[in-house]
Amino acid sequence: MTAHMKDEALKQSTVPQKMDELERSTATPRDLAAVCSAQVKEEPATRAGDTEQSTLPPSHAAEANEWHIGDRTLTSRFFLGTAAYPSPQILQDAIQASGAQVVTMGLRRQLAHGAEAGDFFALIKATGAHLLPNTAGCHTAREAITLAHMARELFDTTWIKLEVVGDAHTLQPDPFELLAAATQLVKDGFEVFPYCMDDLVSCQRLLDAGCNILMPWGAPIGSGQGLVNPGALRTLRARLPGVPLIVDAGIGSPADAVQAMELGLDAVLLNSAVAHAVDPVRMARAFKLGIESGRLAYEAGVMPRQDMAVASTPVAGHPILL
Repeated sequence: MTAHMKDEALKQSTVPQKMDELERSTATPRDLAAVCSAQVKEEPATRAGDTEQSTLPPSHAAEANEWHIGDRTLTSRFFLGTAAYPSPQILQDAIQASGAQVVTMGLRRQLAHGAEAGDFFALIKATGAHLLPNTAGCHTAREAITLAHMARELFDTTWIKLEVVGDAHTLQPDPFELLAAATQLVKDGFEVFPYCMDDLVSCQRLLDAGCNILMPWGAPIGSGQGLVNPGALRTLRARLPGVPLIVDAGIGSPADAVQAMELGLDAVLLNSAVAHAVDPVRMARAFKLGIESGRLAYEAGVMPRQDMAVASTPVAGHPILL
């Protein structure tokens, strides 16, 4: 046993002894609190996915180009939506420019517009991207479950982006209906990508239900506000280090995508920011580069912010006389 291991073992064995000694003595509440705090810090997390918070970047930069989600290995961290493009050709060109390997499509909205789902699916397949159907427009778990099964039959995929809207104004997910739908769809053999809030406890409940992936929002869908609560996303990343996190909704510019990736999220999903751009194809490429840049910065380790100036050039303490 090394000296360090002996020290740790000694610390663990003496905590209960210190408690007994303090209780028998005239210890102050502050003394007892200090010992309790030390003991609590030594207790491991018990929830699935929980861990001590860490802001350190991953140490496997050599494999940074590949990552795994569901049953697939991807090199792109850009998920692209397919709604509201000026034309099918611009959509195809935008997908190619984005480098996205996964694109999402709202089956309910597609059918509502009178289009044949099979024709649209053929357009997506021509790009080589994998389709992620979504349940956009659903307001109950029952609606979402029915649409998910329909999507599996039509597109022969178990992947489903699960959306259950709880508020018509913000399009905020309904956490209760979402959890109910996710629980059933996992039992039905789906790989569920739940569009959820950035709340840690809600996310933990979805993981407990069997979800392997989370898609917390950045801001209300289509708002272009960017990340309204980066602190919450940072907490999710720190507490759920082994869970793929894909920021979904609210992204307005490539700068927002860079910020999300620098926080350590695994990917970015967006639609409106590209589809509504003056030049969707060029904007798709801009997001591609931004996402790659943000991920590379995260892996390299962004320097911490300082409250005061820190000299970048050392000085010897004596002026130089010319």
